[in-house]
Amino acid sequence: MNPVVAVVCDIKQQGAHLYHQAGDKYIEALRRCTDLTPVLVPSLSEPLAIEEIAGFADAMLFTGGYSNIERHHYGESPAPTNELQDPTRDKNTLHFIPKAIDLGMPILGICRGLQEINVALGGSLHPRLHEVPGRIDHQEDGDMPLNVQYGPSHRVTVKNGGMLEKIVSNKEFMVNSLHGQGINRVAEQLRIEATADDSTVEAVSVKSAKGFALAVQWHPEWLAWENAQSKAIFKAFSAAAHTFQREKGSR
Repeated sequence: MNPVVAVVCDIKQQGAHLYHQAGDKYIEALRRCTDLTPVLVPSLSEPLAIEEIAGFADAMLFTGGYSNIERHHYGESPAPTNELQDPTRDKNTLHFIPKAIDLGMPILGICRGLQEINVALGGSLHPRLHEVPGRIDHQEDGDMPLNVQYGPSHRVTVKNGGMLEKIVSNKEFMVNSLHGQGINRVAEQLRIEATADDSTVEAVSVKSAKGFALAVQWHPEWLAWENAQSKAIFKAFSAAAHTFQREKGSR
């Protein structure tokens, strides 16, 4: 049986009802770049026990999303009332992340997922990254077609000797950029793996993780099968899930 990757859902209001959902682009990337079987994990008012998830899954994916993490989780004043938030997802992901790391379960964070990993481990965010002096505007132009929004936007520089360098074998490469928030204070448990030219943290890993624990600020899932670095990240994630599955079976 192929390893299972648990994809934590957003909560979205559609009409009169709430839906648990995940973006198709993440599922498509998993299906086309790995042999992992994606399973959606609902974001519940009382999160599932991580042991329950580890009973059927061999890795966890924390996706991007249109909502922002509630600011009280990292010591900031509340966001404006018109800012999209997903407090139930926050409750679930911030609960799952440290526990999955403790279990040695492979985790991959993408965009919001990177921010969740940083906040879950005690770091903070810039709520409006483009308002920070010296930073470029990392947001997408929503009026442009998707191929432009997700096109190459800026360069990242990979740190020497880290997990990401071993995976992608590139010192510099171009990435897309579709985020309004970004890391401010890096959690002590995290290692910076890559930065943008404006010093924005673009990738992190968990220093003492027993297994694969990587997060990136860009969106490698977008047409991942056409991009060498994206394919390498998903391949490494898949290999880690296979390892976790084997080790779990031998316990």
